[in-house]
Amino acid sequence: MTTMTLGRTGVPTKYLPVLVTGCLLVAMFVVGGIRYEGFASGQVILNVFIDNAFLLVVAVGMTFVILTGGIDLSVGSVVALSTMISASLMAGPGWPPYLVIPLVLVIGSGLGLVMGYIVHAFDIQPFVVTLAGMFLARGLCYTIGTDSIPIEDPTFTAFAQDRIDLFADLWISPSVLIAALVVLGAVYVLHYTRLGRSIYATGGSEQSALLMGLPVGRTKITVYTISGFCSALGGVLLSFYMLSGYGLHAVGMELDAIAAVVIGGTLLTGGSGFLLGTVLGVLVLGLIQTIISFEGTLSSWWTKIFIGLLLFVFILLQRVFSARSRR
Repeated sequence: MTTMTLGRTGVPTKYLPVLVTGCLLVAMFVVGGIRYEGFASGQVILNVFIDNAFLLVVAVGMTFVILTGGIDLSVGSVVALSTMISASLMAGPGWPPYLVIPLVLVIGSGLGLVMGYIVHAFDIQPFVVTLAGMFLARGLCYTIGTDSIPIEDPTFTAFAQDRIDLFADLWISPSVLIAALVVLGAVYVLHYTRLGRSIYATGGSEQSALLMGLPVGRTKITVYTISGFCSALGGVLLSFYMLSGYGLHAVGMELDAIAAVVIGGTLLTGGSGFLLGTVLGVLVLGLIQTIISFEGTLSSWWTKIFIGLLLFVFILLQRVFSARSRR
């Protein structure tokens, strides 16, 4: 079997979206370095990771779901619910973090499992099921409390404020290390396990996957469980970042996660995409915010405008690449 390439580049078509995203990221960094003093430094890139570690983890879970041709609109609400549960348990009953964090991860995974089961067992569109999950999780936040709950547990705050020194005065937060481990684990699962092959096959053609005897139903339930776990873990990392729980945390994060996955080159119809692209997509979104903050004269709403334009461009590119690959 030959691999489809585009033009005279000799680059397989499936890698082109990731290549385009990588070139866009480099171009943005070069332009920022030319225009703004102090922009072209390693710490600027590391700060993008530090400020978006929680989004990266959530986007990893979203990648699993979209690769099967599904969607998960509940991730932002599950992130907020995780922050509220963490903050309320540590502030009220005074539970230690080593009990609270596993409980939060179990709750997030459980919500994902239930949504995945409903999608599979009742053959309901993922959009509808996860929309219901979004309202449910956000509503549960307000049953816990309507105000922001500060996190003052000394162990939790010490970990949140810790920094890992690298070299030449460069540093990262522990959350970045956790996000990197999640990405590496997800890469292994997608490319070196039977589950990963089933995910790509289900997204490519669910009917063909069934004919090949693949466990399509179990695969769907698993990816939504993974997404729920990543959302809960993203909520824990956001708690480290904000040191608070609040029902209005992560409003719209589901759209940011979808945008990062799409900009990273994963097809919304499923079956094609790479986690490297998702990482690059998160970096692109973070770098847009960094450029706007360096500019100083632009409103933060310009971030949404640029992301919207990029989404239009990348969706059109996906259409062009998929049309050429079918020839």
